[in-house]
Amino acid sequence: MSTTPGQDSFPVIRAVERLLPSHYAPQEQIIGALRELWATRHYNLERLEELHRSVKVDGRFLALPIGRYPGLATFQQRNDAWIEVAMELGEQVVGKALERAGLTPRDVDHVFFTTVTGIATPSIDARLMNRLRMRADMKRTPMFGLGCVAGAAGTARASDYLRAWKGHTALLLSVELCSLTLQREDLSIPNIIASGLFGDGAACVVLQGSEKAGPASGPRVVATRSVMYPDTERIMGWDVVDTGFKVVLSAKVPQLVREFIRRDVDGFLGEHGLTRKDVKHWVAHTGGPKVLQAFEESLELAPDALERSWASLREVGNLSSASVLFVLGDMLESGQAKPGDWGVMMAMGPGFCGELVLLRW
Repeated sequence: MSTTPGQDSFPVIRAVERLLPSHYAPQEQIIGALRELWATRHYNLERLEELHRSVKVDGRFLALPIGRYPGLATFQQRNDAWIEVAMELGEQVVGKALERAGLTPRDVDHVFFTTVTGIATPSIDARLMNRLRMRADMKRTPMFGLGCVAGAAGTARASDYLRAWKGHTALLLSVELCSLTLQREDLSIPNIIASGLFGDGAACVVLQGSEKAGPASGPRVVATRSVMYPDTERIMGWDVVDTGFKVVLSAKVPQLVREFIRRDVDGFLGEHGLTRKDVKHWVAHTGGPKVLQAFEESLELAPDALERSWASLREVGNLSSASVLFVLGDMLESGQAKPGDWGVMMAMGPGFCGELVLLRW
């Protein structure tokens, strides 16, 4: 039983909305398109195809029709496409999330925006203020560089804000268009794996401080924990090259999960008088098959504990920061959580780092 006092004083997640682009390609179609590109430069196409299939992704939604990608030759062309599509998806998913929560754009006091797949100044959140007719005094916190961890980290930072501003409403908007970062000339193993694993999508979380939300339904963010692992900068991230973002993705990621996640989760829960047995709902970032297996084995989870994460990986791939929010949205829509249930949202990303969020319904 938790010793954490004052449950009703914590910020509440009012709604989570997810949105995918309209262009879908089965994994075999994507492999076929890349095979034509790689055939002139690589002697072992079978090995490249095996790497694609090993990530257990059936297909992905893409920012653009698959036939348009060969025409994006420069970083500017890809980034311009990113801005255009990010604006469209961002506007739609924010509108849907607010509608789900019974709110309007003018009810929003603070927007936290995260991405790692494109750059814009003014940032996407600023550009959406005009489109959505948000208030001129709305606060903004754009975040770049957190990558896969940002869905959990952004939820944590928004809840941090709402602990101080208990009468406010905050949004976390994530837009990731991973397909627009692909380095087609890079035949390194990390890039081949990334080209098979990462997909495109957007998510929006609506949170309210305790004074604003009142007795509203939805999980409360009871606590958060950030963890940095020293000397791991080259585990995951980007190298910024002339053609854009070149992926850095080490095979050591699952090893780091196995080494640290149990210690970190147990320590985090212990501070609140909890153990892993008290947690009924696990919301894990879809980092890939080996990462999900590492979560399951290290935390000794039940066979179906991460089924939503596995399903999301199969259906849409890894959506970077949006991934864990897709899983959270699926969890909320299932209606399985009951009052008093505990949940843990967890993700890992560039730094190398982890983020844990303790939820209670």
